[in-house]
Amino acid sequence: MTASSTSTADGLILRPLSGPEELDLFCRLSYVLDHELEDDLATGRRTPAWMWVALRGDRVLARLSWWTKKEGGEPLLLDFFDLDPGLPEQERAEVGLRLLETATAAVVPAGTARPEFNRFMPPDWREVPETRAGLETLFGVLEASGARPLVERLRLEWRPGTPLPEPKGRLEFRPVRDREDLVALMTPVMEGTLDAHGQADLGSGMSTREAAEQHYDDEFAHYTSPREWWQVAQLPETGEPVGFVVPARNNYNHTIAYIGVLPTHRGKGHIDDILAEGTRILAGQDVPRIRAATDLGNVPMAKAFARAGYVNFERQIDFVWDTPGAARS
Repeated sequence: MTASSTSTADGLILRPLSGPEELDLFCRLSYVLDHELEDDLATGRRTPAWMWVALRGDRVLARLSWWTKKEGGEPLLLDFFDLDPGLPEQERAEVGLRLLETATAAVVPAGTARPEFNRFMPPDWREVPETRAGLETLFGVLEASGARPLVERLRLEWRPGTPLPEPKGRLEFRPVRDREDLVALMTPVMEGTLDAHGQADLGSGMSTREAAEQHYDDEFAHYTSPREWWQVAQLPETGEPVGFVVPARNNYNHTIAYIGVLPTHRGKGHIDDILAEGTRILAGQDVPRIRAATDLGNVPMAKAFARAGYVNFERQIDFVWDTPGAARS
């Protein structure tokens, strides 16, 4: 066993992978992101030390993994956490909690906030009893460790061949000039946001400007796709900004990374024109798909994506740990 491994009286071994050569072991349980693991390891977005398994003999009873944006980064997201569906429910939950707490103690520095947990799920996960039961067991483990659900999101996809509306001529578009140009527009959009992560940032005491800057620096600054794709929508007569859209390519897909309408221009249908422009820019790159996401509770944005031809192919649920600490008793 490695120095990080633990073994219990009932024969359960909790340990990280010894190296990339154990990826097949990790993949004895399955999840929709399995196909990304090999490249994530090769590029440093994951390390074997962040990929943990619970073993009894050669059977994988549970697994989890953290992810980061680039090689050398701190763990930013817990995005793999799978439990063996063949175990009795109580044992499955107990093994999962032991793995989660042991791995977290080894990977996340003491006294720091745990990275957020994300899970992708079928759109109908609540209607399929077996799927719902498995996920609710997993969510119960997270809650036993002190996590709480933050938001459920719609994962959306535009596919080639889907019709794109023609420009209406009500708006004109120009490229975003620089960081300040975009942050200055993001700041008022944060006011009254329906996005749960934005609301959480503001609820933590951040100003709208600070939240906008953090969003830019943590996400947009890392995109390597052309900045010319980022567009500001403005009124043709005056050049007054109406909103903006950030089409981009992340590590995995082309995406509508962010879109917003300034408060004084909401309720006039501009979101449709801005989303269509961002979609046209990416569709013009001959991409296999365009991804997007919005909170389940952000009904106006979800309707705008539906009008633009985006389909809901998955759901996502996010859990957060509010304060550092051990599992609840």
